[in-house]
Amino acid sequence: MLTGVASLLSSAAGLAKALEPANDPPLFQTNVSQFILFDPPLAVPAIRLQRIDGALIDLASFRGKAILLNFWATWCPACQRELPMLDELQGVMLSEPLEIIAVSVDKAGSTAVQPFVKRLNIKRLRPYLDPIGEIAKSAGEEGPAPFALYGLPITYIISRHGLIAGYLAGEADWMSAAARTLLRYYMTG
Repeated sequence: MLTGVASLLSSAAGLAKALEPANDPPLFQTNVSQFILFDPPLAVPAIRLQRIDGALIDLASFRGKAILLNFWATWCPACQRELPMLDELQGVMLSEPLEIIAVSVDKAGSTAVQPFVKRLNIKRLRPYLDPIGEIAKSAGEEGPAPFALYGLPITYIISRHGLIAGYLAGEADWMSAAARTLLRYYMTG
């Protein structure tokens, strides 16, 4: 009888697994937040990013790669812990179809950001600037900006097809197996 029950449970588990949506992204969560999926994904608007050296880059130029778009500030303690991890991830994933874009929302721009990234020994990430909120604004703040800041840091993932898949608000361990699995999902899907 136990063999029959075990067989029945095994069949039920197999059926449940077969009924799960195959295209859902893997779960990624932290102690305080989880990756929030946009359903349906949102189209990325035309955006020009300003690098710390003043160069302007169209976000569309990264089409074909997944994008981890992280917003941060020098005054944010969680950002100070997360940026070195993103710098490390950039080195580990260098040959992967992934672009890590770390955008500072500091009002002082490069004056605040340059010494900060030097102090944190950021070597691989190329910081971007959004001092006047053209790309991101605090949720509820007046004026157009394509990305909402529900706190800092906040990270949006854009698929290699140019769709905003979702976001995770708060500090995350982007070097974790769960984070890399999520990123690979958007690099290959």
